[in-house]
Amino acid sequence: MDYTLALLFSLLHVLSVGTAAPLPVEVVNMKSKVKLLAEQLVVRLNKNFQVPVGLTLNPPVDDLDGLAFIVTVLEDYNSLIPDNFSGVSQIKFDISSLTGFLEQWKKGHCSEQRAKPSLPEPLQELQSRKEFIHTVSIEALMRVKEFLNLLLKNLDNLETC
Repeated sequence: MDYTLALLFSLLHVLSVGTAAPLPVEVVNMKSKVKLLAEQLVVRLNKNFQVPVGLTLNPPVDDLDGLAFIVTVLEDYNSLIPDNFSGVSQIKFDISSLTGFLEQWKKGHCSEQRAKPSLPEPLQELQSRKEFIHTVSIEALMRVKEFLNLLLKNLDNLETC
């Protein structure tokens, strides 16, 4: 009897550890919406803005440190793009829509409030050069595109608050 009970508990342990729980439907839907919004934004950026000849960018961010980081970075890049810069009104609106959606998700699903995340070095550098508005705007647009491409490859980071 003890052997049978031990075998049963071992089997239950293997089953519970060895199988991944399916993602809740709301998480799948959230990731799908973010993916769609990000892909549309990348297409719009590719269509309207190309890296100018001679502009070289420092290495991009390589780590997405959760939802709060993603929202903060997108908001901060968006703030570096002036409203009157040619052809950006729809892009700024799309970035705001994406960050607004993510912020709402965060409020509804993240109980712990993390400290404001530290910004990636390229973003900090751009913020320090705001007086060069044209150059900063172009670079911010290129960085948003890089960041969105990274996000699209790492949608699982949206599950981390």
